[in-house]
Amino acid sequence: MTTEIVGRDTELAALEAFLRGPGGALVVRGDAGVGKSVLLDAAGGERRVLRAIGAEAESELAYAGLHQILYPLLPYAAGLDPATRATFDPIFGRGSDEAPSVLALGVAVLDLLALAAGTEPLLLVIDDAHWLDPQSVAVCTFIARRLAGHAVHLLAAVRSEIVSGWDTAGLPSLVVAPLAAPAAEQLLAAIAPELADTARDEILREAQGNPLALVELPRAALPSASSTPDNRLFGARIAALSPPVRAALLRAALDGLVAGGGAGRVRYRLADVGEALDSGLLTVDPASGDVVFRHPLVRSALLRTASPNERHAAHRDLAELHEQDAERYATHIAAATVDPDEEVAEALEYGAHSASGRGGAASAVAMLTRAAELSPTAAGRSQRLEEAAFVAAQAALLDEAHELRVTAGPQSPAAALTAAYAALYREGDVRAAHRRVAAALSGAGALDADTRARLLNLLLAISMFAHDEAMWRVAEGFCAGADEMSLLYRDAWGDVARHGHGAGDRVRAAFGRIGDGQPWDVMRLGVAAFFVDALAEHRDLVRSVAAREEHGGAVTNAMTLLQLVMLDQISAGEWDDALATGRRGLELTVEHGYTLFEHQFYGFTGLVQAWRGDVEAAHRAADRLDRWARPRGVGYLTDLAEAIGVAAGLTSGDYEAAYAYASGLTAPGTFRPYSQLSLRTLFDLVEAAVHTGRLDQAQAHAAAARDLHLPGVSGRLDFLTTAALALTDHAGAGFAAAAAHPAALQFPFDRARVQLAHGMWLRRQRERSAARAVLTEAAAGFERLGAVPWAARAQAELKATGPAAGSAADGASALTPQEREIAELAAGGLSNKEIGAKLFLSPRTVGAHLYRVFPKLGVSSRASLRDALAGSS
Repeated sequence: MTTEIVGRDTELAALEAFLRGPGGALVVRGDAGVGKSVLLDAAGGERRVLRAIGAEAESELAYAGLHQILYPLLPYAAGLDPATRATFDPIFGRGSDEAPSVLALGVAVLDLLALAAGTEPLLLVIDDAHWLDPQSVAVCTFIARRLAGHAVHLLAAVRSEIVSGWDTAGLPSLVVAPLAAPAAEQLLAAIAPELADTARDEILREAQGNPLALVELPRAALPSASSTPDNRLFGARIAALSPPVRAALLRAALDGLVAGGGAGRVRYRLADVGEALDSGLLTVDPASGDVVFRHPLVRSALLRTASPNERHAAHRDLAELHEQDAERYATHIAAATVDPDEEVAEALEYGAHSASGRGGAASAVAMLTRAAELSPTAAGRSQRLEEAAFVAAQAALLDEAHELRVTAGPQSPAAALTAAYAALYREGDVRAAHRRVAAALSGAGALDADTRARLLNLLLAISMFAHDEAMWRVAEGFCAGADEMSLLYRDAWGDVARHGHGAGDRVRAAFGRIGDGQPWDVMRLGVAAFFVDALAEHRDLVRSVAAREEHGGAVTNAMTLLQLVMLDQISAGEWDDALATGRRGLELTVEHGYTLFEHQFYGFTGLVQAWRGDVEAAHRAADRLDRWARPRGVGYLTDLAEAIGVAAGLTSGDYEAAYAYASGLTAPGTFRPYSQLSLRTLFDLVEAAVHTGRLDQAQAHAAAARDLHLPGVSGRLDFLTTAALALTDHAGAGFAAAAAHPAALQFPFDRARVQLAHGMWLRRQRERSAARAVLTEAAAGFERLGAVPWAARAQAELKATGPAAGSAADGASALTPQEREIAELAAGGLSNKEIGAKLFLSPRTVGAHLYRVFPKLGVSSRASLRDALAGSS
């Protein structure tokens, strides 16, 4: 690294120390012209450097910055597996339009960087990083936090006065301040030794220690101090250019001219600009040989000095250049248009649809707002403002949605939607939100089909949160003549016990129709799928869209999708993953002030804590939930608090408390209309009633589930109804059928509970051998879930069956060679992942083998494997 830079010894030493260290990231902060770019250039030295420069013109185009970064690395992509390579396709306009999640893309970029740095360490330099689009910033900050252990360093330069995603990334920073007076004088003397004392003093006073000003002001006339920095430094030189060269530079500025930036996509190319090179406005990048702006402020000065007509003409040319790129074309043709124009408004709508489908909801809002401005008719303007307000609300931009609402007018559907979103998500005021949306639906004005569907779907969602029968009746009253999807949401989100039969098939068909769809479509259908227990079939799509929209996309939908991911993980027994998802969701909701969703995540976390035996934490979660939700009438959350109480009571053996909570959700023998959780606690209520000697109530509740035909709603309700009937049957005939139910394996905790109940019944019937087999499997299931109190209960029941008839050797002889090898490795303390690595098996396959090994050896935990295997040798 060179040190021939005046007054920057401290900063250069800090950069040198950073680059000598292990892989990592450093954000260089400072005012415009303070010398960040010079320091980044000096940091490169003899290293292999990959450069990218943010451009204001592309700051709203999703993944434009990442395109710059990735393109030079594509030759290394051949070393990646096909699935990882395919992750990059949407960034380069290949394959699906759906952008991958930040997680998937970030990991893929890390893999690509690791390959590129395999033979020689790599320095990734991003200048003007504050102008990168939000999606690119999200990926860059993701990888920046994970460079430890890689031979890759990342330097990002940002302006102090411009807010960007780099500010909240938690990365180490190097602040570059203006030069101290002695250094400023030294630099000016080296640049312009011939200056008279008066001119030197004036320049020093004007520059205020800014190195770029000290370098450029001697070459420019000194205008008034009120002019902007870019005009002070470069305005005169731009004005002196010939019109064709000035026009060419303006087009390059609007198209984001950077070194290597034209690679991989159509971009405006500069030609015949020797005049601009001579004036010092352009330079040649030594690494790529490309002609580039000497400094980012040249770009700013070009935009400031151009007349409106010149800018419009430049945008028209660029629109023609990018006519095959929906988003770039729309952006440029709109900037070139002054008067209302329906074709341009339609182009913006099309570009907005493309942007939102790729995770760029904020870009879509800007395009739709501009489309409204260019609409020739009042109806078109209103419809596009409604669309912009809707997308803004889905992107968690409620303040921006509110501004659009004000523009649209206080009586507009946009006003109703935005006010209802704010009341629901931020305040949990379901009553006010419900009244406002119902009033909009019943208003005198005619509503187009899309707006009516959005209002109706929101009213159904509010009713779902309220768990209030009267609100549901109002919402159902607006469903006459509704579209197919709204009717599906009515049946799946509402009184699913009475109207949900066949909804699972309708959900599957709808998912088939929408494909990847818009995020709000996937979100709504995902909620419907959860309530009819069909979410597992669509988990890959739900998880991918949740991750994609989490950063800069439809964030409101991402919060709900993360809830669905968490609930699916709870159902599937992936409890550690569920808690991690809950933490991610909680951070997102707190960041955006979505208090309703924040409390939902607390509640779902409390449910896992209750089943795992952290009863104190579970009760805290339930109490927090109830204190916030009950005064507001958020019935879904008060029911969730009750469900946590049920779970905590059953886990701790406080069956009276469990019964009190469960019977509060719904009276035994009935299922409260419009209460989703009264269905989900079906088996819980029956179990609590049996344990407290209320057999009549238990039998009535199980029979009510059967007579209401709950088994026809979903496989899970069929499984739970079968188990509840078995629990209340003295003959115990249904236990085997429940445990063998096709849906049982999808819900391992419920299955283990049924096995525990079955084993207890078998022991009371003195069928000890059968009881041991069932209880051993139940204990192993509980242990895998981390449900410690339940595993202990199963172990106690297992112990009560007496010694096993056979020995460990008998069970060991039944092991296959592979099962024996896996068992020995597990007994040695290896994890499933470590065993899989040794035997070239997936961790899931290893777990499946151990699932069969435990009952053969008569053990229920890994800790017992060593003794069991030793006894068989």
